[in-house]
Amino acid sequence: MTRTTAMTLGLLVTMLAACAPGPMLVTAPVLRTEESAFTGTASVPTSLAPSSRSHARADERSDEPDRGRRFWVADKRFYFSKWYAGKHRKMINFGCTRAPYYAPSPLCSDDRGFHHGLDVAMACGTRLFAGLRGTVVRPKSPGSLGSAYGRFAFRLRNHRLDRDIVFGHVGKVYVQPGDRVGRGDLVALASDEGAPDGCHLHFEVRPKGGSYDQAVNPRSVVDLRLRR
Repeated sequence: MTRTTAMTLGLLVTMLAACAPGPMLVTAPVLRTEESAFTGTASVPTSLAPSSRSHARADERSDEPDRGRRFWVADKRFYFSKWYAGKHRKMINFGCTRAPYYAPSPLCSDDRGFHHGLDVAMACGTRLFAGLRGTVVRPKSPGSLGSAYGRFAFRLRNHRLDRDIVFGHVGKVYVQPGDRVGRGDLVALASDEGAPDGCHLHFEVRPKGGSYDQAVNPRSVVDLRLRR
């Protein structure tokens, strides 16, 4: 190899060495920056999503009681009724149930208890209405309600049916004993007062002046509907 050739090769190597880092140093940070920006954008909703969903579920649990939910009826449909605002799920039907809040009943098998009304799940504060005309029954009259119904539970007597309708586990009450109410009048708000399984309405139908053990299936009176 001549001296001239060696000098030429040396010059080429020097030029290549000087030029090669340039594009690499410029290009590499740009690629990392773009990748980081994309990853950051994608990772934000991914990391927040579980927290958001958990928060939404917590809100749902605060609106609908989840204590003892495994004892609810299998029917997961939501029903309208003239007795309350909105549409809601049934919790426990009238009749025999495995819910642990009721003592074993001779009317039921397998040590199940007997539930004398219909429980409808709803948020505390849900408006409750008089689905029929009636008179608010005085608390001390025959058939008075025990503490299991909550401190503010009351009965509405419909004279045409000769029945007492029980509003159990209510909070704020807008009527007084002796009041005559019309159909659609606001009478109370739902709550979890006296309830072991969260906010709901306990709806019960009895003969006039009758006790809980004389209660009848409230299905025809509560008149649940899938559509308004």
